[in-house]
Amino acid sequence: MLVRTDDEVYRVDSVWLGPPRATFPWRARYVSYGVGLIVMILVMFVQRRLGIGLDFISVAWALLITIVVTRFIGKRIDYERPLSQVLTMFRHEVAGPRPRTTPTGGPVRSGHVRITPARSAARGRTAERRTGGRVEWTTADRSTTRAAWSKRPKGRARGTR
Repeated sequence: MLVRTDDEVYRVDSVWLGPPRATFPWRARYVSYGVGLIVMILVMFVQRRLGIGLDFISVAWALLITIVVTRFIGKRIDYERPLSQVLTMFRHEVAGPRPRTTPTGGPVRSGHVRITPARSAARGRTAERRTGGRVEWTTADRSTTRAAWSKRPKGRARGTR
């Protein structure tokens, strides 16, 4: 048994046929008129920015460029891929991440690294004060550290019973 799909319904181009005997000499979908209008405005804007005056020749060239660009875009638009999807795809292609072609980095230097003496496990971290890469101990810090060490039970290792 063959199941018929409804693809034929969507393949019908929505074109303006007009009244009998008064149709346009071309067939264009409704979306093509909107795309053509936007393209024409953009082409005319670019012409003015380039310093091209508004005369018959510049408008004729703008119309010709508009027709070519609109037909190019119109061939990529159909019922399966609407204009919004084509524009979104174009935006993603333009703004997508690219691999870097220029090498990054340079010579490795260690001049910006601050070197401090190694801390022992016996010293408390709160007692040390950093000054310009050195560790200084005040006399009060030394006395509290000594007092803490003197109160520890002697003779057995830490953590054993």
